[in-house]
Order: sequence, then C-alpha cells, then structure tokens
Amino acid sequence: MSAEAAWRLPRRSSFGRGHVHAVAACYFVASFAALGLPPYLTEILPELGDRSARWAGVLYVVPTVFGALGAPLWGRLADRYGRKRLLLRAQLGLAVAFLLAGWADSLATFTVALILQGILGGTFAASNGYLGAALEGPALSKALTLMQGSARAALVVAPIVVGALSGWLSPHRQYALLAVLPLTAALLLAALPEPSEEQAPESIPETTAPSAAPVVSLRTLYALEFAFVFSTVISFPYLISLVEDRLPCTSATLSGVLFALPHLVYLVSALAVHSAVRDRPRTGIVLGFAFIALGLAGHGVAGSLTALIAVRLVLGVGLTFGLVSLSVLAADCAKGRAPGGMFGALEFFSKAGAVAAGLAAAVGSARFGPAAPVLTGSGAAALTVLASLFLPNPRSHRARWSR
Repeated sequence: MSAEAAWRLPRRSSFGRGHVHAVAACYFVASFAALGLPPYLTEILPELGDRSARWAGVLYVVPTVFGALGAPLWGRLADRYGRKRLLLRAQLGLAVAFLLAGWADSLATFTVALILQGILGGTFAASNGYLGAALEGPALSKALTLMQGSARAALVVAPIVVGALSGWLSPHRQYALLAVLPLTAALLLAALPEPSEEQAPESIPETTAPSAAPVVSLRTLYALEFAFVFSTVISFPYLISLVEDRLPCTSATLSGVLFALPHLVYLVSALAVHSAVRDRPRTGIVLGFAFIALGLAGHGVAGSLTALIAVRLVLGVGLTFGLVSLSVLAADCAKGRAPGGMFGALEFFSKAGAVAAGLAAAVGSARFGPAAPVLTGSGAAALTVLASLFLPNPRSHRARWSR
C-alpha cells in the first residue's frame, strides 16, 4: 500500500470525544504557569537583582521567540517519531523549565529558564499535531476550537489564581510549585493512544496532495494566522494602562474583568460559531477581522465604563469568529499533510505575530500613548479584511501543492 493511500485510511474509531477532552484539559493544566506568571514579571525581577524590572518587557517575549524557532523542528520530529511521544516531551520540557525558573537565584539563570521554556515547550502545537493525526475535517476543526477554548480559559483563570496565591508564595517561587501541573498532564497523556500508529506510516511528506484543494492555500493560512495574532495581541500589554488613562482610580479587579471579557465571549459562543462557519470559513474570517477592526478602533474613543465594556464585547465577537474560522481552515489544510510539521509551522507564524505585536505595542505606546497599540491593531485588521475579500479560491483551479 502506498503512503498516499495509507494516509487516506479512516481515522481510529477508538479515538473519541473523551480523548479530545483529555488533551484539551492537559493543555489547560500545563498552561497555568506559562500564561499566569508573566504578568507578574515586574514583581519577580526585583528579587533577582533587577530592581526597576527594566528587563520585564524583553523577558516577556523570550519564551515566545524561542518557541517560534523550535516549533517547526519539533513538529517534523513528531511526524517522524510519534506525536504522542513529542507531546509528552513538550509537557516534561515545560516542567523542567518551570523548576529551573522557580529555583533561579540570578537574572541570568531565570533568563535561561525562560529560553528553555520556549525551546522545550510548545504544548499547543504538539497537542494540535496529535489531534491532527487522529481526526480530520469538522471533527478536527471542532477539536481545535476546543483547544483554543482551553487557551482562553487559562488566560482568564491563571492570572487570578497566581494573584490569589501571592499572599502565601511569591510569583517567582510559584514557577517551581506549578511545575507539578505539566508533570500531571504528562501522566494523564501517557494513558492516551498514539493516534497515527494504525493508519499512517511514520512520516508523510508535507507536499503530499489531498484529493481536493483546501479553501485557502497553506501560505494564505500562515499569513492569516500572523495577521490575526498581531492585530489581537498588540492590544494586550498596555490595555490596563489604557483603562487607567480613560477611567482613573479603576480597581485592579475591574481592569482584569475588562481584560478577560473578549476571552469570555469566546468561551460561551465558540461552539455555536463553529456550527455557523464550518461550511463558510472564508466568510467567518472576514467577519472576524471586521469585528476586530471595529472593536479596537472603539477603544481609541471609548471614554466611559459602558463604552469600554461594549468595545471589549465587540472585540470578543471578532476574536471568536477569527479563531474558530482559523481552526476550520487549519483542519482543511491538514488533509493529506503530516500534521506535526504543518501545525509546527503554523505555531511559528502565530508566535512571530505575537513577537511583532509586542514590539509594535512597546514602540507605539512609548511614542504616542496607550491608545496607539489598539489603533495599530485596528488598522492591521482593517487591511486584512480588504485583503481577505480578494483571496484566491484554490478550489476554482488546480492548486499548487508544492507550496
């Protein structure tokens, strides 16, 4: 049997909803330290000798940069040596990095730990590659939507839990404590099956052509991923400053709620949106960027609590349509491709977008004030809407699968 024919065999019937939920739960658990502790770098660094925390901005993006560099390699290794094996590696790598960060007694050691977190981690790409080897089509896009839900939930819950624990244990030492979470996730994942062992050979070239062209080309998917992450993440770092500028004396709790609102919109509506856009993801991605552009532009003029809540909800609608549509497009592009390599490359462009957004936010905020990042993100989203309207449809002609 040829490699191409083997790849088109049905997926494992034994891989069901419970397995998908287990992978998503393990990602949520392992993400706690990675997403919950970076906002507290300004408290951690003075303990390590950086009294003014002037390196906080740089260290915030260090795991992202090195995660982007490592993701494609780990994805290709997963296709060659097994997706489950490389997913376990990612969880154990996070545990090692967190332990080192928690026991670091100097800024240099702490920086090395964050570098290792980026290089050895990559649990999101590894989880998606694992799911991509077991599922396809709507089942895969729904699983990817659930994975994004895990990321949103961790982004909302983790900083709150870390803040609550800070009265008993400093955020710095919490790195070591929270290392138990990826270790626990690894133990749970060890009980799951290797999804590719019955239906595919060890490695399938990424250039293998599926039976039908995807809705968008792989290059277009990567470009949309970069643009989406850039236009949304750019608003994250200085949102609290913007809220304080517009609403002086706002409590930290209220600022946190405003930060969380778009992610809460995703959590309550993602599955319904998936049902709406799974057959028309191009329309969904245009709507996503349009709502993002509108919501971020509204941040530039919102001057009351009611207005800020409204624009945060609009941004949440855009976030939901965008993330879900990208999941559908990614599942479509994954047909006939080695999933580890594809999702590793997709993670590279995602993290590259986040790094570019962080740098643009820092430069814009320093020069033009806290409203600059949201207006920059709005402009980027608006330009992407215009570009998306003229995207070529690979299904209207013979696609070039070598791309």
